[in-house]
Amino acid sequence: MIIPVYYNEQNLKPLYADIKEKIIDVIDYDYEIVMVDDGSKDASYAVMQELAAIDAHIRIYRLSRNFGSHAAILCGLDHCSGDCAVIKAADLQEPTEMILQMVKSWQEGNNVVLAVRKDREESRRQKQFADLYYTLVRKTALQTMPAHGFDVYLIDRKVIEVLSRLDEKNSALTGQILWSGFQTGYVEYTRKMREIGTSRWTLKKKIKLVMDTLFSFFHFTGHFGGNRRCIFLFLGAAIWAIFTLIAKLVGSIPVSGWTTLFIFNLFSFGIVMLTLGILGEYLWRTFDASRGRPPYIIEREGEEKRNTCTPGEKNDEEGSRECGQRKRMPEGINQEATERPGSYCGEFYWFYWGGWNRIHAFP
Repeated sequence: MIIPVYYNEQNLKPLYADIKEKIIDVIDYDYEIVMVDDGSKDASYAVMQELAAIDAHIRIYRLSRNFGSHAAILCGLDHCSGDCAVIKAADLQEPTEMILQMVKSWQEGNNVVLAVRKDREESRRQKQFADLYYTLVRKTALQTMPAHGFDVYLIDRKVIEVLSRLDEKNSALTGQILWSGFQTGYVEYTRKMREIGTSRWTLKKKIKLVMDTLFSFFHFTGHFGGNRRCIFLFLGAAIWAIFTLIAKLVGSIPVSGWTTLFIFNLFSFGIVMLTLGILGEYLWRTFDASRGRPPYIIEREGEEKRNTCTPGEKNDEEGSRECGQRKRMPEGINQEATERPGSYCGEFYWFYWGGWNRIHAFP
């Protein structure tokens, strides 16, 4: 479970108590809680240290400054070690027990499980802004975006690896998850009114999220110069010039010299729009290449079976290891490699369009 923290010193202890009651004391498999302090100036990190001292399953990180919730989530994804990860806010506005439904949906074969808002106990202004944003995204960029959006979601390990490889700056993490196209399940819930603390989700941050989403996934902004509109404008200018010339020849335009000047302006306008169309297409292709998104994503390879056995039963794939008992390994060491006799854990660097990456190799 990954929890981004930003000015949540009053929420953290009630949050952990809620998670312990509704998740930890109920589940029969291993868990891990990764808390990332996104540059809070209050006592949030001190409270995180107290919780980590109580529960050895809690791992805490602190960013040097406020990078944004999406950056904090990425930090958590890069340092988590589970087979799947659930992203949950620290404000206690989402029911914690729905995580159990999300895990069940994941066990049924969904690589992504979205907690979709059925309703929200918030002000009308907040509802209107949120609905406007999600409607705009659905109509112009990501048609798979739920009508009322989502903030809480579960993603499989393979999805986590894809998000790490994308390495995009100023992008929306929720948009990247939808863009990846993995098999998705849905769980509905009602977002509660915040009872503890005040929200730091300012209008400036909301506007930045809108811009990041549109510029990352809204094709109209990139293709405006190269799409058919510029061609239509060029053709329209040419047709208008022909009609103007015909009107002059039949004597409908009595003013001398006006027709020549008008046709010249139309011709110049058409050339400018056609040139902008060509430049816009080149700019779009350059921008698309700079994002470093992979040309394809493999969701399944061959016969793949997800472990859904009950506690006490043996896992067919791993034989000697019981279901739900995953031994915690040091950071950076792959679990599967250490369980194979005579295996060796090494690391090397590989290059893709986003830059250099370090990964572990297992012969």
